[in-house]
Amino acid sequence: MPEALWQIDALVAAAGGQADARPSDKSVSVSGISIDTRTLGTGDLFVALKDQRDGHEFVSAAFEKGAAAALVSVKYQRQDGDGLLIRVDDVLLALERLGAASRARLSAGARVIAVTGSAGKTTTKEMLRVALEAVAPAHVHASIKSFNNHWGVPLTLARMPAQTRFAVFEIGMNHPGEITPLTKLVKPHVALVTTVEAAHLAAFSSIEDIARAKAEIFQGLSVGGLAVLNRDNAYYGILREAALAMPGVEIVSFGSGQVPDGEGAGSVSLRSAVPERDAGGTQICARFDTRATASDADVAFAIGANGQHMVLNALGVAAVLRAVGVDVASALRVLAGLGPPTGRGTREAIAVDGGTILLIDESYNANPASMAAALRAMSALPRSLYPRRIAVVGDMLELGDEAARLHAGLAAAVMSANIDLVFAAGPNMRHLYTLLSPERQGAWAETSSGLEAALNESLAAGDAVMIKGSNGSRMAPLVDLVRGLGTRAA
Repeated sequence: MPEALWQIDALVAAAGGQADARPSDKSVSVSGISIDTRTLGTGDLFVALKDQRDGHEFVSAAFEKGAAAALVSVKYQRQDGDGLLIRVDDVLLALERLGAASRARLSAGARVIAVTGSAGKTTTKEMLRVALEAVAPAHVHASIKSFNNHWGVPLTLARMPAQTRFAVFEIGMNHPGEITPLTKLVKPHVALVTTVEAAHLAAFSSIEDIARAKAEIFQGLSVGGLAVLNRDNAYYGILREAALAMPGVEIVSFGSGQVPDGEGAGSVSLRSAVPERDAGGTQICARFDTRATASDADVAFAIGANGQHMVLNALGVAAVLRAVGVDVASALRVLAGLGPPTGRGTREAIAVDGGTILLIDESYNANPASMAAALRAMSALPRSLYPRRIAVVGDMLELGDEAARLHAGLAAAVMSANIDLVFAAGPNMRHLYTLLSPERQGAWAETSSGLEAALNESLAAGDAVMIKGSNGSRMAPLVDLVRGLGTRAA
């Protein structure tokens, strides 16, 4: 029998609802919280949110799958077979109340971490989750997937067990003002901003405005909280100023250069980062600033990914681990076995006639900074193993009036990474494609599907192919195409 997450009486009170039970309803607790009947488990609370579909359409299905109760609107009409209903005026607001109650019941010694940034949020969150689980097994709670929006954050909070010692929340945004209510709900002790770059520019007048929107995360910090900032980022100053405007907040920074005066004693500097020749990882040596302690604190560890952006993410993780008081060396040790999340730089060797093709799947999403970082990471691939570097890139969306310039600007990254061949999809990627020399032009198409024939014809053993684009560019089918080339193997 799964352990109880919420007692029904406490759940009803926290949600501000009314229990609508029939005499046959025997539920006294719920063991989990679900918004999707496809993943709902026996004993879960089903939350009937309205998104692309209205969750109320699936309440009966939830009970058929074993839900203990359902959080529904007061307007919902009970169906035959429905069990315990918890009726509320507004389901999303009730979920937020439940999340707030979950946060309030944590012990005083628990530590809550919030992560935001233009890129690297999910990867960094996963690094923190795995590292903390290494030193506090069964006491770590973290966002799943990219549950970082107006319903994902309160849902993650509501799912948090009362015994949690470390909680890690990913917080995202597309528009100004979206982070503020979420960080005030989470109330983090530590807030990490991975980087600020040109992403979602269609909703902002400048990258400086994006930085200010990301800085909203500090508004949830308690007095004495820590802001962990990437000092290599061009918008570090804006973030630092915003953090220091909050009462009692201290700054801890990470980056490749010297720790500036006035930074917290837990700030971390990169000493070296050496890509592993063929394992797809990186050996890192870092140093914590120790002005407030007795001795130097160098730490050496490995991560299961390549690229300067991944190294910086790992430094941010190291800074957070020190800030929450765990054994940093032990926690970081497990990162060697953690590769990037699916679609964010995962690597696969595809066996074909004559050898293998290295597939680098970056298809989950893209903005100018993450695209340039993915291209730069290819420059570390040894030519002896992968004689030809191929980039398959799709449009980066939500860039507004800057789209043409930012796509064209990727030409410099293509050349500096010595990419041999580029396949480009989408009207904006044409601005990049036309700047390339003929020998670097693989093919351009209006959509990703238009590249299939040319890509299929071109790829051969010894190629390293990286596929990346915004979600809306639909690059994932091209990843499947490359995987399918494995059938060529003898």
